[in-house]
Amino acid sequence: MPRMTDWVLITGGSRGIGAATALRCAMAGWDVAINFAQDSAAAETLAGRLHALGRRVLALQADVADEAQVAAMFERLDAAGGRLGGLVNNAGIVAPVARLEAMGMARWQRLFNVNVMGTLLCCQQAARRMSTRTGGTGGSIVNISSRAAEFGSGGIYVDYAATKGAVDTLTKGLARELIGEGIRVNGVRPGVIETEIHATSGIDVVASGVAATIPIQRLGRADEVAEAIAWLLSDAASYTVGALLDVGGGR
Repeated sequence: MPRMTDWVLITGGSRGIGAATALRCAMAGWDVAINFAQDSAAAETLAGRLHALGRRVLALQADVADEAQVAAMFERLDAAGGRLGGLVNNAGIVAPVARLEAMGMARWQRLFNVNVMGTLLCCQQAARRMSTRTGGTGGSIVNISSRAAEFGSGGIYVDYAATKGAVDTLTKGLARELIGEGIRVNGVRPGVIETEIHATSGIDVVASGVAATIPIQRLGRADEVAEAIAWLLSDAASYTVGALLDVGGGR
């Protein structure tokens, strides 16, 4: 269980998996900091629901791909008082379905800046606060990857899959780097989850029939992914380090 003054920061926390994770963490006793890039209305609506659960809540606007904005976000969290005990690197983007030869540098730069650099920046800031080497008391980091990291998503978006492969490698390496300083790092790799992110790629996951290709024969729900994230954040996962937990219905 988190201590009474423990914050969990969830990037991309206003919708989808992030919002479901915020609610699940609040129910587990965390105070919740919701990072969002643009949708302040969704963040404020969610904040109201979290307040109703009796938790302290912060809504923090920042582009995780911007180093200065990330630093300012963590400083705002510091100013709120309490301890950062958990970080969920959930912020991520996809791009429209395309083959490699039709892609461009601007697309790749934005994908890698948000999905990879954003995760690196937030892990860096969190480690500085959590590490026992720098006076912290430990904590837990959960990086949200994707089953695409293993499948490669050929003919769909190999560039997105490559960013998530990088997140997996970061998760394993950082887990070994930080565990001696009281920080557990793990990852969750969702499969096809029924959230708004798919609209960005132009895929209608409900109409596409993709559910028939999943052994469990249905799409996943955001709250199912949130359960896995909350477990990895918790003391119940105290011996779980550098794991990549697949939540993909068998796919």
